Amino acid sequence: MTRDTPDETEDAALETDGGSDTASGADDVALDPWGSSTVSDYRKLFEEFGIEAFDEALGEVPEPHYLMRRGVIFGHRDYRPVARALREGEDAAVLSGFMPTGDPHIGHKLVFDEIIWHQQRGADAYGLIADLEAHSARGLSWDEIDDHARDYLLSLLALGFDPEEGELYRQSTNREVQDLAFELGSNARFAEFEGIYGFDGETSVSHMQSVVTQMADILYPQLEEPKPTVIPVGPDQDPHMRLARDVAARMRYFKVTEAYASFEADAAERDHLAAAYAALDDADGVRCEDAADWLDAEMAPDAARDAAIDKLRAAGKEPLRPRVRFLDRNATDAAFDALIEAVPGEKRRYDEHIDAFEMDRAAAEDLAREVEVDHGGFGFVPPSSIYHRFMTGLTGGKMSSSVPASHISLLDDPQDGYDKVKAATTGGRETADKQRELGGEADECPVYELYAYLLAGDDDEFATEVYEECVGGERLCGGCKEQAAELMREFLEEHQAKRAEVEDLLADLDIDLESERRGVPGDGH
Repeated sequence: MTRDTPDETEDAALETDGGSDTASGADDVALDPWGSSTVSDYRKLFEEFGIEAFDEALGEVPEPHYLMRRGVIFGHRDYRPVARALREGEDAAVLSGFMPTGDPHIGHKLVFDEIIWHQQRGADAYGLIADLEAHSARGLSWDEIDDHARDYLLSLLALGFDPEEGELYRQSTNREVQDLAFELGSNARFAEFEGIYGFDGETSVSHMQSVVTQMADILYPQLEEPKPTVIPVGPDQDPHMRLARDVAARMRYFKVTEAYASFEADAAERDHLAAAYAALDDADGVRCEDAADWLDAEMAPDAARDAAIDKLRAAGKEPLRPRVRFLDRNATDAAFDALIEAVPGEKRRYDEHIDAFEMDRAAAEDLAREVEVDHGGFGFVPPSSIYHRFMTGLTGGKMSSSVPASHISLLDDPQDGYDKVKAATTGGRETADKQRELGGEADECPVYELYAYLLAGDDDEFATEVYEECVGGERLCGGCKEQAAELMREFLEEHQAKRAEVEDLLADLDIDLESERRGVPGDGH
């Protein structure tokens, strides 16, 4: 049973239908881009998938958005290069896509806001309609897609996206994206799709093709030139980000690593090599066999140490010296020769790599990318991502487009929005007296989320006031919901007025609002 909560006149507990279902395995952090997965413990994402806590990077972000300040954006993957570019006025980009399967709702507004915030701070901004994915993975007809696509674009424009400084497109009409998808497909394997997405012999080829198209969307902002690029998404979309980063790396001409000898070593082994070099370095230099003896005597046994010792003993009297290594991945002969010529200072050429002894890692990365682009490569910078929390449905569970009562559509009549908030479950106690005594549970309250995610806007003081009054027992749920409902009605009235104002702007943009495509909708398999 999900409780509604008391106001000054009502002490009854009400049952609700619980909202949308949680996908199987969600509590084990099963991330399904096409499912209804929720995340019961966001900390598991840090441990299992390598997502970093956003608050660790918050201090590097210029004028952070309130969603960042309040922890709604809770995680990131490699966001620091984007933050640095924004701080220093360098090139950066932001892109996110919208699968037009229903009305845009207040959960989608999080992503709209993230795109617009980055655009306002100088990033090249891209918003796309994932119509190929909607057709192949969700089975929508093209007429349905056209209707929903228009609504998403109107809301994005109404919220402040500048189409003169950014780009809006549909997957199905962007030939550059489709050409890039073809190239990326040569570096993606069905075995990966099986492992990441659970695809099998029943999965349609179009569904698989839509995944490669999404990889192309993610990398599309870098077609003209490589640049740090962030993709704002919910955590259920992280499988796409991991695959996109892998595929982007495979497209590169060179891989840059650090090394200490002619043999290859992984990151953990390199840590041991670095320790041995630092301990033994003197005017006479360090030999590999001496480093092996030192590790054997000084470092506690583990798999990486033992592997490093074996490699060092095999190298014998070879000098142990730190260097940057350029590994040949896909380079043409001309690009490889050009890189050799461009590496400054002492260097050594091997059949499949180049060692540079007078460069640091960052300079080597820049040089490798410059040579690659000059010789016809893409030079992709690994795409970054930021992750926002799922909004709780107004009836409990995850907010879902398929459960009208769980969400507020940006197209809802303002009075309907008011009524939905008034009917929402909350995190209050069973009675008003208990609420005053124990305080409410704002962290478990869908209505407080509305304040934190939307209704308080940029006013942190107001959001904090609502929270503290709730948990302190001063704020009862009836009055809190009434205030939230009024603010929601005002927001919808204002947003829909702005949507009407940008109708002509959308009509003048170079984007097809009516598809000429024909076909049988897919079945999502």
